[in-house]
Amino acid sequence: MVHIMKNAMLINGYRAIIHFDPEIDMFRGEFIGLNGGADFYAQDIAGLKAEGAASLEVFLEMCREDGVEPRKQYSGKFNVRIPPDLHESVVAAAVAEGKSLNQWVADELRACIPGGKPESHAITGVRN
Repeated sequence: MVHIMKNAMLINGYRAIIHFDPEIDMFRGEFIGLNGGADFYAQDIAGLKAEGAASLEVFLEMCREDGVEPRKQYSGKFNVRIPPDLHESVVAAAVAEGKSLNQWVADELRACIPGGKPESHAITGVRN
């Protein structure tokens, strides 16, 4: 199955989210997952790629000069608040598949992203 990520672009290994700004009649790109901000503007796809690469290079050069890791580090943990009835249903779905709640949620999230597929290793620290 081919997944298409809408409004996103991969530039030199870094993800950018793209939005159209009707006030200036241009597309705006913003890199995500960085330890700082890097954005860019263009009127078309080719321009987005060129401007994105230039903006990213400026950001990476600043990181090198300052000794900063350019990519944000994620812990692998986050809290989600959901209604109690949904919580109950999700736990039931996980148990029915013989999975922990964390493994089930991780597998479901993975299946929703481009190239995502369930991992074979278990996620620890489970608490329903």
